Amino acid sequence: MSYDNQARPPAGSVSAPGRYPIDLTGPRSHTLVIQPGVGSLSIGPSQSGKKADLHAAPDANIDWTVFEAFATPAGSPWPRFLYYTGSDTGFFDWAQKRPIEELTWTPILSADTVVDASQSIVNNLHIVMDLSENRLSLKLPNGHFRLSVSGDLSRFSATGDIPSYLTLAPRTGRRKNDAPFLLPDLGALHQVKSLTLHNAPLGQPISLECLSRFPNVNSLSLWGNFCDLELLAHHTQLTNLELRFMPDLGDLPPLDAWPLLDRFIAFNVEESAGKRLKQQMKKRAVARPWTGHASVSQLRKPEWWTTEYGRPFSSWPKRLAKLANEAYDAAQADLAQARSIADAEATITAFTVRFNSLKGIETSEREDLGEAVWQLSQSDHRIGEPIPEEMAQRWFDAARDY
Repeated sequence: MSYDNQARPPAGSVSAPGRYPIDLTGPRSHTLVIQPGVGSLSIGPSQSGKKADLHAAPDANIDWTVFEAFATPAGSPWPRFLYYTGSDTGFFDWAQKRPIEELTWTPILSADTVVDASQSIVNNLHIVMDLSENRLSLKLPNGHFRLSVSGDLSRFSATGDIPSYLTLAPRTGRRKNDAPFLLPDLGALHQVKSLTLHNAPLGQPISLECLSRFPNVNSLSLWGNFCDLELLAHHTQLTNLELRFMPDLGDLPPLDAWPLLDRFIAFNVEESAGKRLKQQMKKRAVARPWTGHASVSQLRKPEWWTTEYGRPFSSWPKRLAKLANEAYDAAQADLAQARSIADAEATITAFTVRFNSLKGIETSEREDLGEAVWQLSQSDHRIGEPIPEEMAQRWFDAARDY
């Protein structure tokens, strides 16, 4: 189905799947394809490829009102979930009259930018600070909303109302032995009551020293690798604590450190600490019954973490990940027999070359392969001296076409 007249359809009048010409950046500049059951829309630069439904230059002026004609079959505004990569901030003005259920914005800014979203109605706002070297200062929406910020948090600042829920996913290093990551100053956001911190399970640990800046937090959710867990004992006001995908809970205080705790979840955590937490949870239930959900599940042995997260291919599509892991296994086996630097160079070069003919190797995949080369250079061999990281990286750069 399509419409082919110059007049814009009435608001909410188009809900059928089909192809629709729209004036996104100019008269009939784009064709919007709506698939059955799809409530999301992604707009980004041409480099996004198939990851974006509609391509628009990062600095293009976008007419967001073109979407007012569209609705879900149930009558809700469509799209429900909007993903945008670029510099146009007109969606915040548009959202003053047309609420956005969930918005993910990856800014590409040519200069430091101040945006007033105080009158915008956005239920769930995600800011991805990955592609911009300039700062974004955002006056947050009034009222009830959730905020998530990921990437380079040092380039983001916020004023205005405090979000009901705040999620922070800082860009951290890949290696668990790196010095702990310290959250930057986040200003007014330190006043939130509900906080989630995200990190990779085997990446650079985030220090929980940062929690001293969040005096009002009573609900805390941690995902991934953290250190200084003993500092959690200072936050006796916690009523909810959630621990997920955490490979090291050795310094976690006992549950009785939080006398107000009503809800507790430990999911995919190290086995020894998990068993200890189960005992503490049962003991606490006898002294004071849990009024909220309380569970400890999916206890993991040390080797599980290495298998699931030790290699940098966990986020790859299954087909590519399978090929990458097969290549890694072969290279690791060859390196185990290497007796000279020349043997090591030949092995890492062969590993690198295997990906030259594969489609889908872009910036993030190239970085993952560079990390894999570093891991291989640190694996067991018979050379009798370490393989310097810089040397392995030179072999990788010399052999790759991606």
